[in-house]
Amino acid sequence: MKILIVGHFNETAKSNITTYFPQDWNVVIVPPGQEMLHHIEDCQVLIPEHIKVDHSLLANAKKLKLVQTGAGFDNVDIPACTERGIWVANAAGVNAQAVAEHVLALILSYYKNIPFLDNFMKNKMDENQLDYTGSELKGKTIGIIGLGAIGKKVAAFCRVFDMNVQAYARKAVVQSDDSVKMVDFDTLISTSDIVSVHIPLNQQTKQLINKAAFKKMKSTTLFINTARGGIVNERDLIDSLKNRDISGACLDVFESEPLPMDSELRNLANVILTPHTAGMPDGRKFHKIRYDFFISNIKRVENGEEPESGLNQLLT
Repeated sequence: MKILIVGHFNETAKSNITTYFPQDWNVVIVPPGQEMLHHIEDCQVLIPEHIKVDHSLLANAKKLKLVQTGAGFDNVDIPACTERGIWVANAAGVNAQAVAEHVLALILSYYKNIPFLDNFMKNKMDENQLDYTGSELKGKTIGIIGLGAIGKKVAAFCRVFDMNVQAYARKAVVQSDDSVKMVDFDTLISTSDIVSVHIPLNQQTKQLINKAAFKKMKSTTLFINTARGGIVNERDLIDSLKNRDISGACLDVFESEPLPMDSELRNLANVILTPHTAGMPDGRKFHKIRYDFFISNIKRVENGEEPESGLNQLLT
């Protein structure tokens, strides 16, 4: 069994991942590029990051049986895979706990000014000259865009902090209690103190959060995105942050990844950045639960079964 993982990984991450798979499997980890094209020819499983799995790529994948993604699958042409009898599956909900915890960590870091205070102390500045503004979470309203597995976890965590929780979902969501108030999109972005994005990237959600949306937000709003960078018009976000149309942002995902070194986001004081690691709590590019799911799904396909969380149907 040959597993091809395509993405940007350092040596530690490569070692963590390759040693976690069954040792009789051939696990190859390469960045996007020519080397990837060589390995795609004889791999049975593809785990793609930072590449498009489309007709062009699939034309070379003669032995491919499964395209396995994380939570997001916006980079995979599912109909093209189906035409070739290739399963496509994601790992829906597997990283819900990790991402939700990351969201809360970002919220607390922002309102408690943790990055600023850490830098203040490490630079041995005079504590008598300390001047900063902080805030408690109690009574704040968080607006959650998308109430799937991650959104629901975020909602549950925020209620523990005595926050008001409201959500917008494109599909009807049945609530078992009144702990989350369902509202329309405009109401959510205009009345929330915190707006957190938890929807997939597709044609309907691409650049959903743009200049018009930021203009409707309160000037005190904190914007959080741990979903997909393409859901946000990054230029509009930067302008809104610089003009103080919103208070700040906490971002784990970006339109272009890795985030370019010359991105203005890196220089804005009202922004907290993390490198797309919200769903990877066990170390750089590694999440034990995620890879347990991957291995289980690969074994299912190897045994002629349908993968769990399959995104297409094949005639078997």
